[in-house]
Formats: sequence, structure tokens, C-alpha cells
Amino acid sequence: MTERSYRLGEIANALGAELRGDPDVKVSGLATLQAAGPGQISFLANPSYGKYLPETRASAVIVAPASAKEAPTNVLLLDNPYLGYARLSHWFDPAPVASPGIHPSAVVDPSAIIAEDASIGPNAVVEAGADIGERVVVGAGSIVGARARIGARTLIRPRVTLAHDVVIGERCHILSGAVIGSDGFGFANEKGVWHRIAQLGRVVLGNDVEVGANTTIDRGALDDTVIGDGVKLDNLIQIAHNVCIGEHSAMAAMVGIAGSTRIGRHCVFGGASGVAGHLEIADQVHLTGMTLVTGDIREPGVYSSGTSADTNRQWRKNAVRFRQLDVLARRVKELEKKLEG
Repeated sequence: MTERSYRLGEIANALGAELRGDPDVKVSGLATLQAAGPGQISFLANPSYGKYLPETRASAVIVAPASAKEAPTNVLLLDNPYLGYARLSHWFDPAPVASPGIHPSAVVDPSAIIAEDASIGPNAVVEAGADIGERVVVGAGSIVGARARIGARTLIRPRVTLAHDVVIGERCHILSGAVIGSDGFGFANEKGVWHRIAQLGRVVLGNDVEVGANTTIDRGALDDTVIGDGVKLDNLIQIAHNVCIGEHSAMAAMVGIAGSTRIGRHCVFGGASGVAGHLEIADQVHLTGMTLVTGDIREPGVYSSGTSADTNRQWRKNAVRFRQLDVLARRVKELEKKLEG
């Protein structure tokens, strides 16, 4: 792999950063403040890492203006150093770039439409009527179901399954093991026997959506399951049928959303959070990790549930007291009545 090298002035111009230092310094990699050496650039976004800034050996650092005096090297000043790091990370991404064309081992139905500059990897399957847009990459062993549509510049990693009639927007990134468009968990019960309900809807992803490894998004029972523009889903997430997630929301690993729940825009759900079905979640709701939501949330804000870890001895005491809360509440009410009388 050829080493990529850039002038510091070139990087500053691309990021819109103010450069204090030598614009001709060459940068060939990114690293943390602790690990960076000559020829590498680093950044400071979290104040807890500020203690490493004065001793960093990096050739340059991306920092907020308030931290510039602590840097012993060239600095690029940005109000949001983490965003600068995010943008710059793509300059040094070592991931292989797929070549346009269809691998000889791929199975492609003659009725599928594939852009000339798209890439279909080894052992991929593209079923009848599928439509794959410009510069799309379908990784090795992935399946694109019948009549599925993939927008331009979307990257489908190896071993992804897109079921029939799924719609993927532009510039999406679907990681390995993800299953999009699987049947929703729909059954009718008659005298204790479960009868499967055919899932007639689709999954529709907007533009710039990221879906993590081994995440599943079920197709709608009747209406579509809809994931809005810019949504970011971590690994091992379950999105049930008919869920709608608003634009630019983000969910950490192991979140579970039950069927027909509607989630607003710019929401953030911490890891292992769970949301019951048929609920409405407002815009800009933040759930801390392992929060369980069983009712509508109609106001923006931060919401939590559950108890934090403690010593086992203290936790057992608290568990006993928790079971006594109802009795204690009744006793307090009785005392209040006596005092009022």
C-alpha cells in the first residue's frame, strides 16, 4: 500500500482550520496524542485527554483555540476538533477500493440493472429486477433481493442480505451481517396456536444511513419500515416492523425497538435501550444506556431507567427496599391523613 502524505497547509485549507505553524510539514498518518510521532497528526476533543497534549510528539494537532497554548507543535484550530478528525480520517483510510465490474463468480439475474461503474463482488447474488446505482459496491457473498434498489455510492459490505423490494438511499454504508427486509414478527393466535402473517411492506432507508454489523431491520406488515436520512445504527440492533426513525437519530449497540413505534429526529439511544411497541417518541430525546421505555415520550430531553451497578451487598439491600416502596407509600398517606385530621 502506497503511503499517503499531505502538506499541513493543504489539510488546514480542506478543514477550514486556522494553521499556526509550518504549512509545508508533511503528514502521513493519524494517531492518538499518546502514540503519535513525527509525520503524524493528532487531535484533542475530550478534555480528559488534555494531560497528554503538552508531551505529544505529533507533527501537528487539531485543537480548539482554548487549548492551543498547551500544544508543543503545529496546531490546526477548529471549534469542533472531533469533526475535523472525522473528516480527516477518510484521507488515511486503508480499506481496499473496489474496482468497477461484476466478478465472474457473482450470480446476476439478466433483468437486474447495474450501473457500469458499480462493483459486484465474488459470490454476490443480484436477483431479478434489482436496480444498483452508480459507484455502488456490493461486497462478497452479499444478496440483493428481487426488485431491491440501491442508491448511488452506497457501500454494501460482505455478507449483507437485502431482501426483496428493499430501498436503500444514496451514500449509505451497510456493514457485514446486516439483514434488511427480513419478515417482521407477526402472528395471529387462535386457541393457543400461532398463525404467521405475511409481511407485505418494505424497508426504506434514506440517504447517508449507516447500519452496523449484524443489525436487523424488519419489513413492514402493511406499511413500510422507514429509516430517515442520516440515521446511524450500531451493531446488533433490532428494528421491528413498521418502525419509523426520524432523520439524524443515532442508536448504540443492542438497542431494540418494538413494532410500529415512531421515533423523532435527532434522537440518541444509549446501548441496550429498549422501546416497547406502538409508541411515539418526540424529537431530540436522549435515552441513557439500558433505559426501558414503555410509554410515549412527548417532550425532548434526557431519560433514564434502571439502577446503576453497586456492590452486591448494597444492591441486595436496595432491592428489598424497592419491594417495600408501595407499603411505605400507603403508610405515608395514612400518616398525612391523620395529621390533616
